[in-house]
Amino acid sequence: ETQLETDRRLLAARIKSIHKRLDKVRRQRQQSRRSRQRTETPLVSLVGYTNAGKSTLFNTLADAEVYAADQLFATLDPTMRAIKVPVVGNVILADTVGFISHLPHKLVEAFRATLEEAAGATLLLHVIDASAEEMEDNIDRVDEVLSEIGAADIPVLKVYNKIDLLEDKAPRIDYDVGGRPIAVWLSAQTGEGLELLHAAMEKALAPNTLDIRCRLLPQAGRLRARLYEAGAVTAEHSDCDGASIVELRIDQREWERLTRAESLGPESWVIQSEPGSEPRQLGQ
Repeated sequence: ETQLETDRRLLAARIKSIHKRLDKVRRQRQQSRRSRQRTETPLVSLVGYTNAGKSTLFNTLADAEVYAADQLFATLDPTMRAIKVPVVGNVILADTVGFISHLPHKLVEAFRATLEEAAGATLLLHVIDASAEEMEDNIDRVDEVLSEIGAADIPVLKVYNKIDLLEDKAPRIDYDVGGRPIAVWLSAQTGEGLELLHAAMEKALAPNTLDIRCRLLPQAGRLRARLYEAGAVTAEHSDCDGASIVELRIDQREWERLTRAESLGPESWVIQSEPGSEPRQLGQ
C-alpha cells in the first residue's frame, strides 16, 4: 500500500466518522426541537463570523465553559443551555458554528446539522466583531449563509461585540423607527452592556408583555412558585386572609401557558391589569 493510498483510506475513514457525528447531532437536534415545541420554549441562536466572540458571549450569558477558538468550526456540535430572560421566562440559548467567507455549497450542506438551530430559531443574535476592519463584509457573508439555510426571515438582533477595543464607544441599544431593538453594542469580555442585551432580548421575545396584579389563593401555590421561576414577580405581599398579592411583568403567552398547565380556574386566582388598583375576579 502506497502512502497516497494510505492517506486516502485514512481520509475516507475520517469523513465517515464526521458524517456519523453529524447524523447524531441532527437526531439530537430534532429530539430537542420537538421537546421545545411541546413546551413552547423560545430558542435564541448565536450566529456570527469566525472570531466575532460568539462562544465568549455564550459563556457569559449561560455561565458555561464552551471551547472558544479563533478558527473555523471550533464549535461543531451546537451547544445549548437553558437561561432565564426577564418577562419571557425560560429560553434555550444555542451556540452555532462560526461562518467564513465564500463557504462552499457542499460544506454548507455537510454542516447543515450544526446550522439547523439557526434555521429553527425564534430569535438570532448576530454577533459581530465591532473592532474588525472587515466588519461590514463579515456581516454580508453571514447574511448570505443565513439565506442559504433558510433563516433569512427570522428576527435578528445584531450584537456589536468587543467595544472595549474601540475608542469612545459606550454600550447602547439601537432601535428602528417602530421602537424595536435592532442592535446592541457591548463587550462580552468585560461585561459592559450585557444588561442592555437582556433588555433588548426581552423586548424582542416578548412584544406582548402584561403588567398585572394577581391575588393568588393558597391552592395556587404551585403557580406562584412557577411565576418566581420564570422571573415574572416584581413585588409581593400577603393580605389579611393569607392570600398572596403579586405584581407581575410577564409575556402574555407565558402567562397563558402557566395558568393552563396548572389547570386552575378563576376561582383560584383573581387578576387586575393595572398594578396598584383593586383586584377583580377574572371574567367580571
